[in-house]
Amino acid sequence: MRNAFVRRTSRLFLGCTLIAAGTLPALAHAAWQPDKNVEIVVAGGPGGGTDQLGRLIQSIITTHKFLDVNTIVLNKGGGNGAEAFLDLKMNKGDPEKLVIGTNNIYLLPLVSKLGYQWQELTPVAAVAEDDFILWSYKDAPWKDAKGFYAAVKADPSNLRMGGSQSKDVDQTLTLLLNQTNNSKLVYIPFKSGSEAATQLAGKHIAANVNNPSESISQWRGDQVEPLCVFSKERMSYTEKVAGDKSWADVPTCHEQGLGIDQYRFPRTVFMPGEVTAEQRAFYVELMRKVTETPEFKAYVKQNALVPTFLEGEPLTAYIEKDTARVTPVFKEAGWLKN
Repeated sequence: MRNAFVRRTSRLFLGCTLIAAGTLPALAHAAWQPDKNVEIVVAGGPGGGTDQLGRLIQSIITTHKFLDVNTIVLNKGGGNGAEAFLDLKMNKGDPEKLVIGTNNIYLLPLVSKLGYQWQELTPVAAVAEDDFILWSYKDAPWKDAKGFYAAVKADPSNLRMGGSQSKDVDQTLTLLLNQTNNSKLVYIPFKSGSEAATQLAGKHIAANVNNPSESISQWRGDQVEPLCVFSKERMSYTEKVAGDKSWADVPTCHEQGLGIDQYRFPRTVFMPGEVTAEQRAFYVELMRKVTETPEFKAYVKQNALVPTFLEGEPLTAYIEKDTARVTPVFKEAGWLKN
């Protein structure tokens, strides 16, 4: 009897083991993952900062084999990125489409009637932030930001601020500076931050508010000078960049008395609306893995970006706070469309 019981027990155990073994692969693959090629849509033209980020993300995903499917990068930069965002809205529920943008994805609908709101889309993550620097040309009569603004208030007619695009982050910061400092800087829009850097190096404008990477060549070439960075603290990068100067040597604009403690924009990743929580969570973790690679960390350091990773409620709160800050600026400028 005992042997019969043992045989029956052994058969039962073996049967349960086989059932469990048969279910393990299914459980292991239960979490959602894409089964088609993933489109990485860049809300900007070829060669720009957003394009570089999109292609870096694709390269990292491919190199580290983070996906079992291929990735395809597409540029849709029309309307300052609006083309990409509208495409995202039209593809609601599509879990194999990502858009790489900045704060333009949630600020553009405030100043243009585009037929979408960011709440109709799905935020995935902010993977980094860009600082802004007040730059002036080499050998200018002012030696710091405080001196520059003294000159602006004395004679604003001959001092112009250049920047990338109109009704975008550079012009928004210029308007914010005018409001905060009771100044009347005239803003001149150019096609890109690179063109604004060239115009400043040639002394055709008095200043610009480029990101660090947009004017690093002219700084190294001894053509421009960083007057201050719009950050609560000085930048953390201590390696020498131009002569004996590092990014950490640039004073904050708050130190210089400009009244703006911080101004940055995020590098964002969004999905279409009406995707599942599981699908969003998959891409959150994918982007987290990307930002933890040596390649991404080198990119952040090379471009003097602010290491940042936000998702979920912290990202939503960031978007809402940023929107609330600039809405009065847009209203005073007559830009609001809603």
